Amino acid sequence: MKSERARAVAEAAITLLAERGMRGLTHRAVDEEAGLPPGSTSNLARTRSALLELALERLTEIEGAVFEPLLGVTEHAAAGTEPGGSAGPVTPETLAEMTARSLWAQLTVDRRRTVARYELALEATRRPELRRIYDEAGQRFRTLAVAVLTAAGSPDPVRHGHQMVAYGEGVIFDAIAGAGAEPTLDDLRLGVREVLAGMLGSPSGRL
Repeated sequence: MKSERARAVAEAAITLLAERGMRGLTHRAVDEEAGLPPGSTSNLARTRSALLELALERLTEIEGAVFEPLLGVTEHAAAGTEPGGSAGPVTPETLAEMTARSLWAQLTVDRRRTVARYELALEATRRPELRRIYDEAGQRFRTLAVAVLTAAGSPDPVRHGHQMVAYGEGVIFDAIAGAGAEPTLDDLRLGVREVLAGMLGSPSGRL
């Protein structure tokens, strides 16, 4: 974020998107939610598109932090060490655990932000300028997924990485906006392990 005020405005916009939807997002509402003087949001993001882009930029920063532990795991894999410093390859079990915890965060502590991201995703289908930013952000996470599957020993990490993203997005959407029951952390662990086992060719279907 460019400044503390930009962060405050973006966070307020995210809250409004999650609580009121796209119709509830106005410059005046953001000022009130952020506790800023009237006109502050307009001075920072003069158009609605600029405000949406600011919110999406902040969401990308936050979600990047959520998945950062996975990046650390892939860096350890490249160095041939386990997280924590011990020698040896990073195991698929380690990756499964960290992936499950990242998905769990999206459903719990970051649930508000996940709902806001869905609002922005739908709006991006109608706004080419937002679509470009949304797609660029999404590519970052697909690149990370490819690195994760490479570290896990996938024979086709690009395809498997994209499939893992699709699996995670499906689980999250089903839990938050779909008709499915919300998974527990253990449910997520089991699901991710089974997906990875299928990708990595485990004959037992388990890691």
